[in-house]
Amino acid sequence: MNDTGCPILLVEDSPEDTEATLRALKRAGLTSSVFHCESGDDGLDFLYHRGQYSNPSQSPRPCVILLDLNLPGTDGREVLAEIKNDEQLRTIPVVVLTTSADARDIENCYHMGANSYIKKAVDFDRFSQTIQRFSEYWFHVVVLPCGD
Repeated sequence: MNDTGCPILLVEDSPEDTEATLRALKRAGLTSSVFHCESGDDGLDFLYHRGQYSNPSQSPRPCVILLDLNLPGTDGREVLAEIKNDEQLRTIPVVVLTTSADARDIENCYHMGANSYIKKAVDFDRFSQTIQRFSEYWFHVVVLPCGD
């Protein structure tokens, strides 16, 4: 069980994928708060404390970002590039969580600074196992750069 209290930011536009991810994280035993943004623009507003996220206590700095690539408006590739080009945000690990298995997407995401790239499994049990491994690695093995 994760007792780090490190918040997770999930940037995902699909309600079905959001629900599956939240269920899988719960099944993995994570007790961290998960904050959800439905678009790349929304995710950036959360990270920069803009608009509805202007109160930092309601939009804390995440310890890990789970980022979908195919988002409306500012897509995940652009969000990743902005995060990794920002002096204050670049140390936050970004895990791309997407359906794309395109070799160009994988290479470009790592080139831009993604910390991991996970292809979403269609089957919930396989997806849940993937999230379990994600949880074990990011919350039990590595030391995360939490805090402002």
